[in-house]
Amino acid sequence: MTNSVYKTTLNNGLTVVLKEMHHAPVASFMVWYRVGSRHEKPGITGISHWVEHMMFKGTPTFPNGTLDSMVSREGGFWNAFTWIDFTAYYETMPTSKIDLALQLEADRMVNTMMTPEETESERTVIISERQMYENDPNFQLSEELTSVAFRVHPYHHEVIGDVADLVTMTRDDLYHHYRRHYVPNNAVVVVVGDFATDDMLQRIEAQFGHLPAGEPTNPVTRPEPPQKGERRVVVQGPGDTAYLTIAYRAPAAAHPDYLPLVLLNAAFAGGSSLGMFGGGGSNKSSRLYKALVNTELAASAYGSLTPTSDPFLYTINAVVQAGHTLSEVETALDAELARLEKTPITEQELAKALKRAKAEFVLAGESITGQAQLLGMTEAVIGDYTWYETVLDRLKAITLDDIERVRATYLRPSQRTVGWYEPV
Repeated sequence: MTNSVYKTTLNNGLTVVLKEMHHAPVASFMVWYRVGSRHEKPGITGISHWVEHMMFKGTPTFPNGTLDSMVSREGGFWNAFTWIDFTAYYETMPTSKIDLALQLEADRMVNTMMTPEETESERTVIISERQMYENDPNFQLSEELTSVAFRVHPYHHEVIGDVADLVTMTRDDLYHHYRRHYVPNNAVVVVVGDFATDDMLQRIEAQFGHLPAGEPTNPVTRPEPPQKGERRVVVQGPGDTAYLTIAYRAPAAAHPDYLPLVLLNAAFAGGSSLGMFGGGGSNKSSRLYKALVNTELAASAYGSLTPTSDPFLYTINAVVQAGHTLSEVETALDAELARLEKTPITEQELAKALKRAKAEFVLAGESITGQAQLLGMTEAVIGDYTWYETVLDRLKAITLDDIERVRATYLRPSQRTVGWYEPV
């Protein structure tokens, strides 16, 4: 990368990652907590996402309703997101106003109130959000398929949580989860933008350095046992469109096989799979598109592989074209996967896949906020931001033998879960 990154750890365990970028007087400040739905258990599924909502409900210093206007008045924007491995908060603002972001994030790390009234109000909001997702066939299929793919590991449930838990969780459950995980030694602060590293580090030390460290968090120790054969799930629901998803076991982002699988996906299906924040480019030249969309069996088809802390899933998805059946599309996809075995990815396809992956990755980190998101995600998920800095060089070193090895290792029928959504 053109700009160097500085990383340090404060005495209370807070990880700090700083990157100077001086092409605009703007900075993006992020706090990543290493807590997501993988840290939940039955009875409190969805709690990490709910706590994220409660973090916007105010503290004694910044009462509810004041922060939006304060950030907007200074020309900034802010948001948050929860996923299976982490919860992240960010503010992107003029550099001269970035101290507000440091103040509010340090404050709500320890002083979020979560009143009973706000908790109950937000329960209604989150249950409504869950009901909105349930109207989406893709969500319904993903939820059922993931729960079948993971019998033991807590990747089993969706980030939004199960309705049974959203109805019964209490304010004390939420507050305990917050106090357990929202501590400096379980957090990563990332700042990217127009600042001097030494000065920004002093500001962070002043706001966060005195906050007490928490107890070490317990690691997730429920690995998914080996899969012993293909699994299938059929979901029936309203609509007039059928959806197919085939999910294969995939390695964690830190595993040596992850990046070869990224390029296999880029060559076969057209996606880059290097991050969560870049826009997907066209995949019309991919084998998958030609086999399913050009033949008018599917309206769209794509692959998806996301960096995760533990082994997750590589999915191939198709939207069935009207007039065709799920069985037809699955048969055609299986035939194309069989052709991939007999006619492996070529040097030309690999070069094109590498070019596509690099372009989408660079696009994802084009903005200051994008840089902060990629640095934070790799530090939170993998524990090492240099994964992001060195990924392009490691992609260039991948060979056709590597591509064929991961195809044979991971794209096996015995290691997949097939999901159908049938409209009724």
